[in-house]
Amino acid sequence: MSTNASAIRTGLFDLSPAQRVAGILIGNLLLILSAKIQIPFWPVPMTMQTFVVLMLGAVLGARAGAAAVALYLFEGGLNFAVFAGTPERGIGVAYMYGPTGGYLIGFLVAAVAIGFASDKGWMKSLWSNAGWMLVGHAIILALGVAWLSRIVGFEAAIAAGLTPFWLATALKTAMAVAAYEALRRRYAA
Repeated sequence: MSTNASAIRTGLFDLSPAQRVAGILIGNLLLILSAKIQIPFWPVPMTMQTFVVLMLGAVLGARAGAAAVALYLFEGGLNFAVFAGTPERGIGVAYMYGPTGGYLIGFLVAAVAIGFASDKGWMKSLWSNAGWMLVGHAIILALGVAWLSRIVGFEAAIAAGLTPFWLATALKTAMAVAAYEALRRRYAA
């Protein structure tokens, strides 16, 4: 933790403005990398994007966590192949308006929600951390399914956009809780 007078409490740490910018840039890079690495998993391959989104909000706080995700979305909108499945499945704004658009919006909303909880000091126990990480994943999945349902219908959206991801979501939620809890115990005041 910083003892700098200009440091601002965000998320888990007191960060100077330079540290916040560094956190945003590193978080953005981690989000891009997490989209590109697929882990063989059943029933569908798993990326670690939602894990990174949850951790960005929890560690960096609402503003810096959201800024890292917003930068990721901005880069994707500018036709950089930062999203999972790009450039093979398209790039840019067209990709963002496709079937995964709601999940991308969910990333931003989840980072803000979890970051807000972290900023307010509501993530100070294992159980509150688990609850907020579940809320973050619920936001991502709810917005993803809602968006997808306007394209394929509600039942098909549940079947294709929610059901295959339960096991991976449970695993990533547990990993996020464990990682944040370890950081919180190590660095929290």
